Amino acid sequence: MSGAEAAMRRVFATRERHVLGEAQVTALAELAARVRELTDAVVHTDVDPAEVAAVSAEVAALTERLSAARRTDPPVARLGPDGSVRQLASPVSGPLNPIAPPVEIELGADGSARASFVLGGVYEGPPSFVHGGMSAMVLDQLLGAAAAANGTPGMTATLDLRYRRPTPHGVPLTAAAKVTRVEGRKTFAEAAITGPDGRTTVEATAMFVMPLR
Repeated sequence: MSGAEAAMRRVFATRERHVLGEAQVTALAELAARVRELTDAVVHTDVDPAEVAAVSAEVAALTERLSAARRTDPPVARLGPDGSVRQLASPVSGPLNPIAPPVEIELGADGSARASFVLGGVYEGPPSFVHGGMSAMVLDQLLGAAAAANGTPGMTATLDLRYRRPTPHGVPLTAAAKVTRVEGRKTFAEAAITGPDGRTTVEATAMFVMPLR
């Protein structure tokens, strides 16, 4: 086991987590996808109040069914041999988390990470544009993934953002991150989100610190 893997395992093993079987992961990912659709429908619906009340009652009944057997914590964060984290319930990339878009990240062996995604109206801040906090969350996740891909994972210590122009929602976006340097336990990385016109909307730099072993 590498030093990076050991250090990150220590962080994610602070308490025992339930490990899901692949069949359960598949079923819950499908459920999460349906709930995302429901969330979008709630934000954009224009049905009458009586119909809203009827749907609310149905949702309450479904919530009660799912709560019949409940875990204390989200499912386990899985670690790869390089210390990379696969968080099933991540609010950015977790396939089991209905609030995640989710953003699917591709890792490069050169300490890079890329993603193509669409952020819908549920993530709106200013009219027609993505909330700045959502952009920050996506970039934080991508920067951390790049640090892990580099074999030098860590916890976010600093995150600096520059909003160049508004990020539109409902259109294809791309984001890329790469490690720029490593100093001991510190990993420095930079990232950006690009709109469909090829122009950068948000830039970020971050420093990650690998926990002490």
